Parts: sequence; C-alpha cells; structure tokens
Amino acid sequence: MRDFQRPGRSAVFATNGMCATSHPLAAKVAIQILEKGGNAVDAAIAGAVLLGFCEPQMTGLGGDCFVLLKPADRDRIIALNGSGRAPNGLASEDLRAKGLTAMPAYAAEAVTIPGAVDAFCRLSEDWGKLGLAASLAPAIFYAEHGVPVAPRTAFDWKIGADTLQGVARKLFLLDGNPPSPGQIFRAPQQAKVLRKIAEYGHRGFYEGEVAQDMVASLRAAGGTHTMQDFATTQSTYGEPVSGRYKDVELIEHPPNGQGATAILMLNILSHFDLRSLDPYGAQRAHLEAEAAKLAYDARNRFIADAGFTRRLEHMLAPETATALAEMIHPEKAMTNAHEQSEQVHKETVYITVVDRDRTAVSLIYSIYHSFGSGIASDRFGILFQNRGAGFTLEKGHPNEAKGGKRPMHTIIPAMLKKSGRVWMPFGVMGGAYQPNGHARLVSNIVDYDLELQQAVDAPRSFSDMGQMNVERGYSDAVRQKLAEMGHDVVIPQTPIGGAQAIQIDGERGVLIGGSDPRKDGCALGY
Repeated sequence: MRDFQRPGRSAVFATNGMCATSHPLAAKVAIQILEKGGNAVDAAIAGAVLLGFCEPQMTGLGGDCFVLLKPADRDRIIALNGSGRAPNGLASEDLRAKGLTAMPAYAAEAVTIPGAVDAFCRLSEDWGKLGLAASLAPAIFYAEHGVPVAPRTAFDWKIGADTLQGVARKLFLLDGNPPSPGQIFRAPQQAKVLRKIAEYGHRGFYEGEVAQDMVASLRAAGGTHTMQDFATTQSTYGEPVSGRYKDVELIEHPPNGQGATAILMLNILSHFDLRSLDPYGAQRAHLEAEAAKLAYDARNRFIADAGFTRRLEHMLAPETATALAEMIHPEKAMTNAHEQSEQVHKETVYITVVDRDRTAVSLIYSIYHSFGSGIASDRFGILFQNRGAGFTLEKGHPNEAKGGKRPMHTIIPAMLKKSGRVWMPFGVMGGAYQPNGHARLVSNIVDYDLELQQAVDAPRSFSDMGQMNVERGYSDAVRQKLAEMGHDVVIPQTPIGGAQAIQIDGERGVLIGGSDPRKDGCALGY
C-alpha cells in the first residue's frame, strides 16, 4: 500500500465497468456509454475518437489503430489490425533515386492510408451494441464546441508545433501559437467528417468528398495517393502472439506491430533474478537496458508487414532469448548490440475498457510522431500520420518501403492472462518505448509485487539511440552508477511513456484501474 502522506494517487475500484485512458473527458465519455447500455467496444471507440480532439498531437482520424478484444462469452483474444498501407504508387527505388537513404518523416511520402476509421467501423458492426453513431456522438459534440487544453497536452503541443505545415498551422495553432492550458481547441471541419462516418460508415470517410479532399491535399504535397488506395482500405483480423513470464502470459498484437519485442525482452530478463534487485536501483535498470538493446535489434531485423515478416518463431523461441541473455554483462553496457547478436540471428494514445459482462478492449490509436506528418487536408482538416517513416529504404529488407505494404508499427496494445483467464488489458504509450514499457510494467507487478498504480507510477529508464534516458524519479546515485557501467545517461525532456491498465479481480467481481500521472488522464469506473 502506498504512503498516503506522500504525493500520489490511488487505484480506482469499481464493479460494473472501468475505463483507463490519458484524458479525463475520454474516460468520462466511455463510462457514460457503458451506463447507457453500451459495451466495452462502444465505449472504447467513443473514448478513442474523442482523444483525437483532446490530444490532437497524439492521434486523430488520419491515423492507425491496433486492437485486442476479449469478448464477454470467451477468453479467446481477438486481434484487429487497423493500420493502413502505403499508397500503391510508393516505391523505395524511386526514393533512392532521389538520393534518399531513409524515409522522410514530414513529407507526403511518409503518409500511409489512415486505417483507424475502418477499424472503428468494423469493431462497431461486429462487436458493438449501440451502433457507430452513438459512439461518435460525444466526439462530434466536443469537436464542435471545443475542449479545454489540458496541461500535459499543452506541454506536448508546444514541443511538436514546428512540425505543422501549411493549412495545419491555421487549424492546430491558436492565433499562430500553441495553446496554453485552459484555451479551447475546436475542430468543426472534422465534426462534419464524423457525421458522415456516423451516417455512411466506411464510405463516409474512404469515398466521396472526404476522401477527395485527402487525396487532393496529399497529391498537392507530392504524394502518389489515389482514391482507389482509400476505397480499398480494410482492417484485418489476426491471431495474437504470446509468451509466458513466470505465472502470467503476455498477449501482444502480431506484426506489423512490435509486440513480439516485449515478449522477447521478458524472455531475456527471465534469465536474471530480478526479484533480488532493488526495483529502483541501477542493476535492474542496467539489465533492462541491455535486454532492450538486444530485443529491439531483433525487431529491426525481422518485424514488418505480416506478409513479409521473417522468422517470428525464431524471435519468440526460448533458445533465442537464452543465447541473447548470455551476451549481457552484469556490470558493463554493450555498445554494439547489432554486431554481438549477429551470431544468434543468422538465417506505438491508448484506452482500455472493461464492461459489466467482462468484455475487455485494449486499443491504441496514433498518428506516430507529434502531429504526424504535419500535413492536413485542405477542406476537412484531417491531420495525416507519418507511419511510412517506419519503413526502411534498405533493398531487400522485409520492411522495405513498397506500395500496398504496411510499415513496421510501434503502437501495441496488450493483455495479461493469469491461470488461463484474461487478467489485465493494458498499454504503454511512448513510441519506441512501448515494448520496454510493457516489459517493465509486467516486471513491476510480477517480480516486485507492486500494486497496479504503484507499478504505473514507478520511475522509468530507456536505452534508445545510443543514450540511456533516466527519469528524475531515479536518484543521482543511480544515474552515476549507470554512467560508470558505460551508459550515456541523460534526463529526458519529456516523461517516458504513459501507461493505462485495468485488472480484473474475478474472485471478488471487482475492476481495478490504474492511469499514468505522466499524462492528463485517469481511470474511472461505475
């Protein structure tokens, strides 16, 4: 139990339904949908779409989503891939011919077709109760009337504002400046789009005047996108991937998501006695950083569009984790994980909802970088994601950019099972950090017996791009010890990640919600 004399928050307990997400309005709307007789699917769609107006730098209708769903009447988990594909006109050889060695991040070439809207339509039709119009009604209201900008959102907005280009600067800046906390953000043009989706479903977004606006805007920016690319966009069902960690089973979305990275990371960490270590000490942070280097290197080698992903079984095999764990020095940071692991490998807003019938939804929805590509459609103001930046231009690589392919994705929803039953839908926002965040949250709970909110609150570190980001929640002594081990330690500009989770206590019939204080949101139940 936490010390009630110190700053912090309690987990939220309820019986009939729970939502945990990064903005309180979205959590409130999700609970209202449940109270009106909707299920977790209806509520998750309502909250997620609203997040596009509460946190437009993070997500929106021009983005993608991934979903894990546990229906009320079974413990089988269903995966829905709502990520869009590259326009058919995209070709890596054309980009290499222009002298590019990597995908541009803030250009039309990086814009893949938005997939989230189709996923919402399909989820509502296949699994919802109230219908799509009911789920979209709250977002329509707030898009028209406005949302007061929350403090963390304003903080992120200011950092990402320079990404905005052309008409996007008029739509997402207030009098030319990022909004301050409490200013009202409105998006009436997108409310019109939502009304069309509510009435016509898929066709309201991927055909007709909305699609025409998106295609014309992208082509004017140098893209190859066509009406056919939009009209043929479809989300796809698939089977999750999973791995055991002690007494729990981690369920992740399959490729093109990077969920297998979290499973591999935990497989590597299972070779170390983490329970004997200080959860907030240097030794644990060091081992986690080394495991992340090796797991992320495997991700970069293998994960791509499901049709192009090679050797997923190898990535998840116990012997792969054993061989990688043997490369970790207990007191010294590795500087060449890619070269060292060669011998072994031869041959990314988040919302979770649980309803009274225990339908559970784990849904993550994103436009990738802050404000995505920075490009918005001229008429309706759809801000486009830049997921194409997740492709590589390396010839012959499974994740090589090509028309019709899905890029490797950072966003990953997850669930934990215990004793064969779904126990905790959860997610950890934060771009590349997400697999590391999944592994840390699971370890906090399993290895250190931390209560859910404590596990979410706990300080984080992340070794990425040659630097080890260590939050201020760690002591200076820990940072010094990590530096002595060879890590290039820095305090990150922004907090690392943003976790949301709901535990299902089947014995007592209680739901327990945890929400990250690094974000503006909360867990709410009824």
